[in-house]
Amino acid sequence: MMKSVFLLLVHANSGQLKRLIDKLGVDKAIIYLQVDLKTDISLFDEYKNYPNVIFIKNRIKVAWGGYSQVQGMVNSFKEIIPSFEDGQYISVISGQDYPIMRNDEMNAFLKLNQGKAFMEYLLIPEEWSVGFKRLQRYDLSDYHFPGFATLEIKMNAWLPKRKPPKELVYVGKSSWFTITVEHLKYIVGFLEKNHSIKKYFKLTWGSDELVFQTILYNSKYRGQMVNDNLRYIDWSAVKARPKVLDITDAENLKQSGKFFARKFDEKVDATILDWIDANLLNEKSI
Repeated sequence: MMKSVFLLLVHANSGQLKRLIDKLGVDKAIIYLQVDLKTDISLFDEYKNYPNVIFIKNRIKVAWGGYSQVQGMVNSFKEIIPSFEDGQYISVISGQDYPIMRNDEMNAFLKLNQGKAFMEYLLIPEEWSVGFKRLQRYDLSDYHFPGFATLEIKMNAWLPKRKPPKELVYVGKSSWFTITVEHLKYIVGFLEKNHSIKKYFKLTWGSDELVFQTILYNSKYRGQMVNDNLRYIDWSAVKARPKVLDITDAENLKQSGKFFARKFDEKVDATILDWIDANLLNEKSI
């Protein structure tokens, strides 16, 4: 039977995170925690007693939009890969996500679709002009020295627009995905071998929404990619961040057929999480 394996990228502990871990941890699922290095790891001590929770050792300070988000994920992949066969699926989520499908249902779906990579992506620039603008601009999100923001503005005003390496077809959109260990191995190996491309992405804002899809799209795995990351996310507000879901979203979640939804905030509305538990994650006989 396929295991349920999740990688959680988190920067704070909360009752909501505990609820998420408890909900994911059924059926002997394995949960990896990548805790932002800026966060005191002792705040997560309660999970050290969870037999199915594993802390990623190689932590990194993460800056929103910076390549550090990519590096934190790659560090995690390197620690996860040796423990599993190539066909094992890994789902990458955040501490503000929540499952809207039971583990056994997810695994049944993945068994039927074994080998496919579930990622959201759009062609750049044809389908995602915002992504192309990111590739053209200099970004210093990971370089927080005095005056870095001013320097970034001047670099983009005075220097020619950046030209992405021509050897790749660029795609991207969402940094959350469900793919196999075989795919992870290829991504990690590609970044280790292609230093110029890694260097380019280090100065690209939101590279975590570009790197992983682009690498697979330009590989023998393109035919395995399914343009669906199995996440329900509401971008209807047309803002930099998605809507915080609440009880009014219940029917949409029920009809979505997705694995996870994001994002949730129990301080805004905890009743939606209660509703999901009762209506979507109710334990049924398997």
